[in-house]
Amino acid sequence: MKRPGITIQLFLAVLAVATLVAVAMGAAAQLSFSRGFIGYLNEQAVQRMEAAIPRLQQAYGERGGSWAFLHGKPGAWFRLIEAEAGTDLSGPWDADPDLLAPHLLGLGRRLTLLDAQRQRVIGYPNLYADSEQREITVDGRSVGWIALAPIQSVTDAATLRFLDSQLRAILAMGALALVLATLIAWWVARALLAPVREVAAATHRLAAGHHDTRVSIRSKDEVGQLAQDFNQLALTLERNERMRRDYMADISHELRTPLSVLRGEIEAMEDGIHPLTPQNLGVLHGEVQTLTQLVNDLHELALADVGALRYRKTDLDLAPLLAREAAQFGTRCAERRLRLEVDTGTEAVTVQADADRLRQLLHNLLDNAVRYTDPGGSLQVRLRAQGTWAVIDIEDSAPGVPTEQLPRLFERFFRVEASRGRAGGGSGLGLAICRSIVQAHGGDITAHASPLGGVRIEIRLPLLQAVTENPA
Repeated sequence: MKRPGITIQLFLAVLAVATLVAVAMGAAAQLSFSRGFIGYLNEQAVQRMEAAIPRLQQAYGERGGSWAFLHGKPGAWFRLIEAEAGTDLSGPWDADPDLLAPHLLGLGRRLTLLDAQRQRVIGYPNLYADSEQREITVDGRSVGWIALAPIQSVTDAATLRFLDSQLRAILAMGALALVLATLIAWWVARALLAPVREVAAATHRLAAGHHDTRVSIRSKDEVGQLAQDFNQLALTLERNERMRRDYMADISHELRTPLSVLRGEIEAMEDGIHPLTPQNLGVLHGEVQTLTQLVNDLHELALADVGALRYRKTDLDLAPLLAREAAQFGTRCAERRLRLEVDTGTEAVTVQADADRLRQLLHNLLDNAVRYTDPGGSLQVRLRAQGTWAVIDIEDSAPGVPTEQLPRLFERFFRVEASRGRAGGGSGLGLAICRSIVQAHGGDITAHASPLGGVRIEIRLPLLQAVTENPA
């Protein structure tokens, strides 16, 4: 059987709580009223009992200082107890007792008269531990006691009708409260869960591949935060899917170009168009090297993504390393008429790093700068310590990169030029590998516009002192 939806579950939960509260309040009100009403009756009876004491004192004194006049005369007893103030107590004492005890649930029937020795004279035959008792004194001496048996429940018809009407009123209020609770519970369930249902429906569309799905944000509470997080998730998935497609297209393109050259050259040799000469074999070898470099770069990035690249870090002075790598590009700079300036400072700048990986990093950056700088330009390499960081700046002259494209330079297969030609060389993975190496050393790499007219690449690596004081 299908389980009820969350709306129905929340509605039933709120309704159940409201019902329990209404029933509990009704029961508590009924119990409190019943006990309070009985307490009120007992309190009124005590007041009337105390009001009868002066009449008992008067009757006792007028009849010879004895209770004998009440023995076996319930009519006289009831008349004496229930008489109003100022009533003439003289006259016959043998009236019908059923006509003399109608008040306050038969007050006279619940009173007991005891003599000075606490022996029953007349009245209610039982004396309870919780009975109210008052002493009767005449001329300063105790002549008896009067006791009142408390009311435990009501049996009077008028009182029962009153209690019944109160119960019906409580039940009516409870029913009204239940109806209101039902309406409010249904409204709350629908109003609160409407955004959740919208997010759930959007999640199904997102799971089906509709990455452009978005939900509206109607509030700033937890539900609104959920909608905002969903939109951010959908945006991330959409961007990742677009990057995945671009990535696959870039890989297929990068692989297709050298393979097409290889295939064309081999077919030309087979058909006798191109002779099998060392020069033509060199072309094939160059394309094979391009493929090998591309595959190696892809493999290295894949290892970096899963954290499988190993780094053998040692204490390393960056100045001689940077000087040696820059010197290797002296010949190429001369061929392109580029002015190369290297400034490593006079003090040691020591970091904890893998020397081979840093050489790879510097080689990729310098190769990229030499390749994309116009002939006759300049290339500057500087090293300095700044706070707890070692900073390497590599900047070149024109051409530059549009400011909005600078943050994308380290994306895989990204090229500034719109065409996918290979005139500039490279696979578009070099700067992505550089970012991976820098991040593995706890640093960061950024691209900025250079005052020389080109691009300035800034590399920041933690100094050895900072690494020692704050070990990872």
